[in-house]
Amino acid sequence: MRTRLMDANGLLILPSLIVLLAIFAAPLVWFFVKTLAIDVAPGTLTSVVTDVMKSRAVQVALSYTIWNSLIVTMVSLVMGYPIAYYLANRSGMRLKVVIFCVVIPYFTSTIVRTYAWMVLLGNDGVVNRMLVSLGLAKQPEQLLYNNGAVIVGMVYVMLPFVVLTLYAVMRRIDTNLLRAAEALGASPTYTFLRIYLPLTMSGVVSSALMVIILSIGFFITPALMGGPRDVMLGMLIQRSVEILLDWRSASVISLVLLAATLVLYAIYAKVTDIQRLLGASV
Repeated sequence: MRTRLMDANGLLILPSLIVLLAIFAAPLVWFFVKTLAIDVAPGTLTSVVTDVMKSRAVQVALSYTIWNSLIVTMVSLVMGYPIAYYLANRSGMRLKVVIFCVVIPYFTSTIVRTYAWMVLLGNDGVVNRMLVSLGLAKQPEQLLYNNGAVIVGMVYVMLPFVVLTLYAVMRRIDTNLLRAAEALGASPTYTFLRIYLPLTMSGVVSSALMVIILSIGFFITPALMGGPRDVMLGMLIQRSVEILLDWRSASVISLVLLAATLVLYAIYAKVTDIQRLLGASV
């Protein structure tokens, strides 16, 4: 009876699976096959991939993407951990207000949020006006079109993922363990470092992997807020297709990006208990 029920439940996702294969997987496979098809001697595909990856532009974009993703991940964790800790130890209206502030950005698109940051960081924006009025700067600073602006914009988008993931882990921690440590004479700092922090490391690792997976494919934020040298892999793919009309290079870079994403997701799925993260019973 249970097997029949599971089979019936599996049939419910069949239409969605068919649509997903038709509008996502099939075009993706066709794209790679069409652009990487080579009608010459075997081994040419390997040489093409090698030549593309040896390109100076690809190497610079790849290193910049990896570096930026790591920086965004670290900054998001440093900022998100205290917020999640606050949420895990609060209830009532204060909890609702903070969660609302964390979730509200999702009600607007990424491009709208990016333009909002461009307004704030512009030469005549709120930040520059504040710096000049406080005497911290004699004239408006160049806060846009550089790597710092890209980091700010990406962290703003990634921060809710970190906060919500850590909050889901922190709210399951048994506070009796902390009370027991304090009753045995442990200081708050010792209790946090030796008990609380290790218990939240699964959330830290999961949120870090999630941010890296999402960051390596960023396009809108670096394209709008970055300078000429702030080129990530997503931007390089767009330029190869629309400007250089080099579909083969774009497909190779896309394949590398897809492979990196799948590897990171495999690691994420390995270290993360999705059901527990979502609060489901196991």
